[in-house]
Amino acid sequence: MKQILMAGAALVLAGGMALAQTSGQAGAPAPASTPPAATAPAFSAQQREEIVSILREALKSDPSILRDAVGAMQEAQRTEQANSQRAALAASHDALFNDARDPIKGNARGDVTIVEFFDARCGYCKALYPNMQTLLQRDRNIRVVMKDLPILGPNSVVASRALLAAQKQGKYEALYDALLKLRTEPTEQVIQAEAQRAGLDWARLRRDMDDPAIMQRIQANVALAQRLQLEGTPALVIGDTLIPGAVELSELERLVAEARRRG
Repeated sequence: MKQILMAGAALVLAGGMALAQTSGQAGAPAPASTPPAATAPAFSAQQREEIVSILREALKSDPSILRDAVGAMQEAQRTEQANSQRAALAASHDALFNDARDPIKGNARGDVTIVEFFDARCGYCKALYPNMQTLLQRDRNIRVVMKDLPILGPNSVVASRALLAAQKQGKYEALYDALLKLRTEPTEQVIQAEAQRAGLDWARLRRDMDDPAIMQRIQANVALAQRLQLEGTPALVIGDTLIPGAVELSELERLVAEARRRG
């Protein structure tokens, strides 16, 4: 709806310009002191009708006008969102990179940090998983900050609670690997089997899953994702760049190299 409204505004502007050109062609030159459009009086009913008529005829003869107007508005939206996200990234730097509670993969002292927002049930996160694993195997100087973002339903929340509880036993990464390789729903029963296979004390894990502090951390991740205007998982932050969706290994390596060059 917003795009339609913006396109309509562009068309009204285009119609106004067309009307001005038509009036000029009729031999009524504008005076040198014509006031800016912002201060011009509102169109009369007759003028509005004439604008609509001009627009209709213009669109009939050249439908690309509408396409170009919508394209320009969409590009403006993308630019506005990118600028807003860059500002949010800068304002959220410490929450992204320096929260001591967050699980870390790779080299804790790495010279490049990747922040990964993920949902253990997300198919795209599962597609990204092997690329991230290969990246960490090839480059031993990368630090990955894990941000559990369970947005795909109750089982996603259960999985995130289990992962953050596993962190207390030093087994976050082991359970993460198991859950990202799953091709079934991460129900509590399935998580129990995977946790025990990974060497976790299930009774302790189950108690820790109910710790209110774990839900507070998840809620903080959700709030952070909202500030960054994330639209889904996975989402990566590398330096001052936000990368939505699953990324190919070659692109990951390029982004890491670029971040390393920037220092």
